Amino acid sequence: MPKRVLFTPDALKEPFGGQIYQRVSDLGLPIEELKSNRITGLRGADERETYRNAKNTLAVVNAPASAFRLQPIPPSADWQFHLAEGCPAHCQYCYLAGSLQGLPVIRTFANLPAILANLSRYEGPGRLTTFEASCYTDPLGIDHLTGSLSESIRYFGQRTTAQLRWVTKYSQVDSLLDLPHNGRTRCRLSVNADPIARRMEGGTASVAARLQALRKLALPRSQGGGGYPVGLVIAPIMPIPDWETHYRQLLDQIEAALDFSCDLTFELISHRFTPGSKDVLLEWYPNTSLEMNESGRALKRNKFGGIKYVYTREVMSELRRFFEKELAKRFPDASILYWT
Repeated sequence: MPKRVLFTPDALKEPFGGQIYQRVSDLGLPIEELKSNRITGLRGADERETYRNAKNTLAVVNAPASAFRLQPIPPSADWQFHLAEGCPAHCQYCYLAGSLQGLPVIRTFANLPAILANLSRYEGPGRLTTFEASCYTDPLGIDHLTGSLSESIRYFGQRTTAQLRWVTKYSQVDSLLDLPHNGRTRCRLSVNADPIARRMEGGTASVAARLQALRKLALPRSQGGGGYPVGLVIAPIMPIPDWETHYRQLLDQIEAALDFSCDLTFELISHRFTPGSKDVLLEWYPNTSLEMNESGRALKRNKFGGIKYVYTREVMSELRRFFEKELAKRFPDASILYWT
């Protein structure tokens, strides 16, 4: 629950913004109606206080015009679109550090119906087009406040050539089980080995709770579940001490939770960082135990000249062999969508 909820004037003009206003009002949260469309007043005495102020704030705004010009997001999906920017979790390896400009305030978009209507322009004729909604937020973490994820699932349930993809570290899925998704939404849970999840994923559900949520989503409706296609994002994979033991324990937990036939995929993402993200993360989490030692990493460049630090080829090969072998043995009918 945020400590502050801010509404811009433009957001209040949107019918969906009015629905969000009613939701947060019913929850008894403090609401501030801003006089302009700028979000101000979040700076604290230092970076840590500023971070806390921003993370405790939900700002209801309109998505800018740039949000309607979608960008491809391989290998996760064909296109990315955004229900919000910013995340309520406190992951010490946060992927948003260095990706989003400004303070880590959670901005949710009141003009969601226009955002969804725009997606049909990007659907490819005669094939399934996939849309990722989790690049800049954890949509389940704020759905009780916004209803944006639920609304998106309903929208995609009416499409015949498009699929919604979203991922979360939260577990409150009961409100999603009866939605008319028609198999057009793949729900994914992000999980990790226990030492990483406990130390570095603050403010999230436990891995055990996440896996029980995934079980609910995947179970057939005849058994009280949601009947969704599901997936697991194992990320960020790290070669911590005794990593094979810890990741085998995680896979044991997954096997126990998904002890029935379901439409299941895996996405495997190793840890990486950029110089910019490292600087931001060390400001947010100065006492982190996250390993970000450039000297032990390989340097990787993208086509725009940007750099990131990844594990060496030898380490990557060892990690990849382990997961591909274990997953093939345990989940022979599941697909590994990619390793990166």
